[in-house]
Amino acid sequence: MNRAALLSLSRDELIALILAQHAQIEAQAEQVKNLTARIVELQARLAAPAKTPDNSSLPPSKGEKANLPDGGKKKPRPSRPGVARALAEHPDRTIEATLDACPHCAHALGPTDQPEVHAYDHIELPPVQPVVTRVNRHGGVCPCCHRHVVAAAPEGFAPGSPFGPGLCALIIHLHITQAIGFERLARLLAEVFGLTISEGAIANILARAQTPLVAAAAVIAQNVRASAVVGSDETSARVRGKTWWQWVLLSSTAICHVIADTRAASVVVEFLQGAQPQVWVADRYGGQLGHGAVRQMCLAHLLRDATYAIEAGDAVFAPGFRLLLLRAMAIGKRRADLKDTTLVR
Repeated sequence: MNRAALLSLSRDELIALILAQHAQIEAQAEQVKNLTARIVELQARLAAPAKTPDNSSLPPSKGEKANLPDGGKKKPRPSRPGVARALAEHPDRTIEATLDACPHCAHALGPTDQPEVHAYDHIELPPVQPVVTRVNRHGGVCPCCHRHVVAAAPEGFAPGSPFGPGLCALIIHLHITQAIGFERLARLLAEVFGLTISEGAIANILARAQTPLVAAAAVIAQNVRASAVVGSDETSARVRGKTWWQWVLLSSTAICHVIADTRAASVVVEFLQGAQPQVWVADRYGGQLGHGAVRQMCLAHLLRDATYAIEAGDAVFAPGFRLLLLRAMAIGKRRADLKDTTLVR
């Protein structure tokens, strides 16, 4: 608004305009105050040390590898005495390579002329191919009772799936332990073993394996529940394109994994089925609270937190706390060799 426009306004209009501008200035001042505080917060966050697997609960996969020194080559390893592969104790076959005549002068040679032996093993896989067993179950009509009869299936060759337990075990191992997907697994079996199998058949084999595995998992879970000391942690897991949670609960003799769509404490409550361990070892996450008679903080988590505090500039509390944790860990490793009186002291 220019000077002429201001002069044309009445007294009340000028007062209203001034009040509106004053309100706008106050709102802008409040906004500037909030933005300034936000800038200070972000600057402090930028100045803080980065979270790494060594000073936080980030998994090792989130860490960055250190750069190699100039030249891009690692330092050469110190030389060590050479070690040859040990010869097999019981070779499947032995080939005796002998000379019939001297290659230089053609003089005939016998076994007594060749006492020296240079022995080495040649290792090879035999041709790998599936073994197909055709089972013909004979049947007919009994001439006595005139009923139809069929021979029983031989033991270990029941009708149904054509794939035997050894092959099924290999498929389960390759898919579950080695993380080979259905398509690649079908190709591997075809190219390496000469076995034609569909992805659907692989899925059926895995589905049939669920029943005995669930039974085995129930025994493992019960061993964990019955333990006096239980450790627990959780991490994210992707299930059908969604974020779920993988809980691990372990004792000194058993480890149980639980996959759930929640990170709430209800997962642990449902798992324990009313049991209460004497000691519950976990980090400070709220879902890990209240499950044991006594709670033991995970020293590894506390140690990483102390490391981060030192990197953030704490020179008063964190260094001594870190030494205390390291001493506790060292004593724990010697626990079996310490007398109770020494441990108390």
